[in-house]
Order: sequence, then structure tokens, then C-alpha cells
Amino acid sequence: METVYIIKIGGNIIDDEVKLASFLQSFAAVKGKKILVHGGGKLATKLADQMGVQQQMIDGRRITDAETLKIVTMVYAGYINKNIVAQLQANGCNAMGLTGADANLLQAHKRTHTSIDYGFVGDVDVVNTELIQILLSQNITLVAAPITHNAQGDLLNTNADTIAQELATSLAKLYEVTLIYSFEKSGVLLDVNDENSMILQMDPAYYNELKQQQFIFAGMIPKLDNAFAALAKGVRKVIIGKAEELHGLIAGSAGTTIRHE
Repeated sequence: METVYIIKIGGNIIDDEVKLASFLQSFAAVKGKKILVHGGGKLATKLADQMGVQQQMIDGRRITDAETLKIVTMVYAGYINKNIVAQLQANGCNAMGLTGADANLLQAHKRTHTSIDYGFVGDVDVVNTELIQILLSQNITLVAAPITHNAQGDLLNTNADTIAQELATSLAKLYEVTLIYSFEKSGVLLDVNDENSMILQMDPAYYNELKQQQFIFAGMIPKLDNAFAALAKGVRKVIIGKAEELHGLIAGSAGTTIRHE
């Protein structure tokens, strides 16, 4: 089976023009089939503050009211997505930017919860793997924005880590999938202020132990939940680490490796 790399980047890279340019140059140089998934939460939050739209986060996930949905769609699907695509083209990587609504790439439903109203937040139901396979076969690199749709005309905001995991698991039957979550730290840290406290490998039991002891909290929880869900559904490898060390993450010489047991 062919290998596909699914790589997710966050706001720490997107918000820094120099870091983004460097990362995209490295990403473009990755051989073979690949998909880039981006968030952009920090930029969206900044714009929301400027517009006077109050933001609320619960366990690292954004509550999305109607006005926030407009903002994240403009930021994620508009400026960020097309800026990345343009820079990849400049680096000789033939990229195509898509949201979940484009060609029915990612169909979702509005999240329901017993006590929390997440607003226009979507949980993925269906991934259009046939479309992805066709585009990858034409050596087109996909750049996915974390906006989905519900097939009833509504856009939905979906966590970018979840988007990466859903794409990875949907393709696991067709390819050897390596899922890489890149962010501002060198990997999963025991002490968020100490880069030397990086955990080299993590299994589910250790993860639960660290959560109970509150070594892991907030935005790392959905990232790790998605990592373990991906492994359980056939993804070959999941690595969490620093975007600036992309080639080391791919080679297995950097970051935290997430494993079954």
C-alpha cells in the first residue's frame, strides 16, 4: 500500500509569516501523497476580539455561535486556506484548498450535548474518500480547512485535529497512513514549560493516568483523543511534535509517538 501523510498545523505557525513560509517549504519537499490540515484558532480569536464577538472555549474546543461561524469561515476557509495554497504553488507543490462543503468532502451533523450548547460545531459523519483518492492519484496535495457542512445548507465549525483524524481513518483502508499533529511544542510534555520533559511514547493507560493527575489538560486533550481514535481505526502511525521538525517527525526521530499499548 502507498503511504499518505496527513499533517495538521495550528495557529502558532499560521500566525507567523516566517515560520509558515519555512514550514510550507519543508512540507512541499515531502515526497509522495500528502494532505495538510490547518486550524487558525488564534487568528480567528484575534479577529473576533476586534469585532467585539466574545469567544468561549471548553476543553480546547470553541463554542461557535452564528457570528463566530462567520468569522471562522472567513479566516479558515478564506484567507488562511488560500494563502497556504498560493505558497505551496510557489514551492512547486500543486495544492488544492477545500472545505468540507466542497465536493461534499466532509459531511457532518451539529453536535448535541446534554449540558453544553456548542452552537454551530460539527461532528463528522462521512468522508468522501473516493474524491480524495482521485485527487491524490493526480498528484494534487489537499489543503483542508476545518469547516464542514450538514447537507442541509449549514456550515459547521469542526476541530482541525478531528478533521485530520477523520481523514486519516477514512483513508486507512486504502493507504498506509501516517498522521502528524504539529504544534508549538517538541512533543507531549510532562511540564508545559520544560521542553526537556518530552514523553517519547504514550499509550492509553499512561494518557489516562496523566489526565487524572492534570499533567495533560485543555487543548492537548482533543489532540490526544483524536490520536488514539485514529490508531484504533487502522492508522499506522501517529506522531505529535514541533512543526519546525517536520522531517524528523516523518523519520521518527522527533516528537512523541502515540501507540496502542
